[in-house]
Amino acid sequence: MELGIGMFGDLQINANGEIQSAQQRLQEIIEEIKLMEEVGLDFYGIGEHHRPDYAVSSPEIILAAAATVTKNIKLSSAVSVLSSSDPVKLYQNFATVDLISNGRAELMAGRGSFIESFPLFGYNLQDYDELYEEKLELLLKINKEPKITWKGKFRPELANQEVLPRAVNDHLKIWVAVGGTPESVERAGRLGLPVMFAIIGGQPVQFKPLFDYYKKVYQAYGHDISKFEVGVHMHSLFGENSQEISDYYFPLYSAQMNKIGKTRGWPPFQRNQFEAGRGSNGALIIGDVNESVDKILAMEETFGLTRFSAHMDVGGPSHSAMMKSIEIFGTQIAPKVRAALN
Repeated sequence: MELGIGMFGDLQINANGEIQSAQQRLQEIIEEIKLMEEVGLDFYGIGEHHRPDYAVSSPEIILAAAATVTKNIKLSSAVSVLSSSDPVKLYQNFATVDLISNGRAELMAGRGSFIESFPLFGYNLQDYDELYEEKLELLLKINKEPKITWKGKFRPELANQEVLPRAVNDHLKIWVAVGGTPESVERAGRLGLPVMFAIIGGQPVQFKPLFDYYKKVYQAYGHDISKFEVGVHMHSLFGENSQEISDYYFPLYSAQMNKIGKTRGWPPFQRNQFEAGRGSNGALIIGDVNESVDKILAMEETFGLTRFSAHMDVGGPSHSAMMKSIEIFGTQIAPKVRAALN
């Protein structure tokens, strides 16, 4: 099982309500990725957002910068909002990162958890499902065929157009991110694409039927089970002391949940919710080394994972807290998880 970190590029907000500059946060992110490489983590992913509380709108630019200061770690989006992107340009950008990084780039396609990119790039939310279907089809076609003849509803047609540059070995690794709908799971299984499930609330075991359904569809369509890949993306932060990391992180995490919750009709996020999430049956992996090892291993046993992604910057923990969490993950948690699985 691969172990790595996903981020959204949350900007830090201090006690006075002053928001960190995107410039500072981007510099910090590069330092954090360098540390991930140094401590031996397997992959890094960065999401796409178009909001004032996030620093990253173009994951591929961050990944290109990271490619020049790393040699081994895989570099992925987490996610790229495919519905409001041009699949041709998206492929070209990630193929370029793949060439710079000597084949370490991956693209994770998804719908995104926010909708700001739709009006920003001139798309209608009424076309939400159709946009994703059509653009995923085109992206996969580009990945398989250097010259494209294609016609759809939302993009000018392509007539024998060559899409360059090509990724290393003429193949770009493409994942799809799903939030929990059977339709998304069925599509991924039918197409034989690796899936990253976002489990960010409730009890993870509730997702088990979707994992089983995905594997069933994947096999039913004749895909090679030796190439089967599935992962989870879970809110995480690691510390030396469980209570200390809980006390530090709750105000930041709850503030972010409440900010998002205002737009989605959620009730205020309570400390008992947070602690329940940190418990053995919850979806938060926020605690000390042994708690985190046990929970990651439980996720692997429950779902048969090939990848675990710790989403580590929700609410904007400080750079020092992030660096400490990364260090603990790479030097203490990851070795114990790997040893238990070998």
